[in-house]
Amino acid sequence: MPYQMQSPPLHMNKRTLLFSFLAIVLAGCKPSAEKAAETATAPTAVKSGKPQVLVANYPLQYFAQRIAGDAVDVRFLAPKDEDPAFWQPDEAAITAFQNADLILMNGADYSKWADKVTLPESKVVDTSASFSKTYIEVRDASTHSHGPGGAHSHNGIAFTTWIDFKQASMQAQAVGDALAGLVPAAKDSITKNTEALKDELEAFDDRMSALSRRLVQHPLVASHPVYHYLARRYGMNVKSVLWEPDTVLDEKALNDLNEILAGHRARWMIWEGEPSKDSVDKLARLGLQSVVFDPCGNVPESGDFMTVMKANVEAMEKAFP
Repeated sequence: MPYQMQSPPLHMNKRTLLFSFLAIVLAGCKPSAEKAAETATAPTAVKSGKPQVLVANYPLQYFAQRIAGDAVDVRFLAPKDEDPAFWQPDEAAITAFQNADLILMNGADYSKWADKVTLPESKVVDTSASFSKTYIEVRDASTHSHGPGGAHSHNGIAFTTWIDFKQASMQAQAVGDALAGLVPAAKDSITKNTEALKDELEAFDDRMSALSRRLVQHPLVASHPVYHYLARRYGMNVKSVLWEPDTVLDEKALNDLNEILAGHRARWMIWEGEPSKDSVDKLARLGLQSVVFDPCGNVPESGDFMTVMKANVEAMEKAFP
């Protein structure tokens, strides 16, 4: 007789069905349970982590990192190929600012986007507030565009505050004070690091101030209207055009320059970055030499804020011995 599979007892079928049902239910619930566990532990992870410091530009990132060291996490969100002063943060970036423990702003109307969003006032520090009464107002600036940020104008308050090294030192002090309040346990090291940074910035101020007697004798042309505070602090007579360092000068640019030179007999052009060789050669034929003074509003391709500023000061000392 062929073998016939016998049906299991009824109580065995019920038991099997019960275990199968439970297995399905548990399998379906597992991801949700894991997700709930992650959600429950997330606030604890945030509280046990370092304070989050969001900054408006690279100079403030450098200042905060130099001063606080590992005591905080410093975040600068603007892309490398944009001017942070005209950057438009997306929703995720705005949320990051709103959730930060401390927000370091440059002041001087630097972050245009900040007027259109709500930031927690108790966490916002305007690092240039101490000299706000001496802001420079810019009028009749042309509208132009460079990079992905779109067209913009430099009308309003001049915002490249830190290239006046005395003002930079005051901004560093504001950063140090804010960080000491945020991380009181690290106050001693923060105070020490703040003073060290200020000493370096004020040493640059001394060197540039020593050049002022020579600088005042030389009319200058700048490639971009960002040198207002530099010019005021160190006695520079500057007129600006709107050129990008990597753009070769065309006939129109040279005609515009000649109109300026007719009443402003400059012999030096100050560039934000290293200009193209063709541009340097064309300027040389007009009797202008080129010198780079990089404001360093965004992360430099090499080095850091202090090495860039050191190179700037050395270039000026070489140009005006």
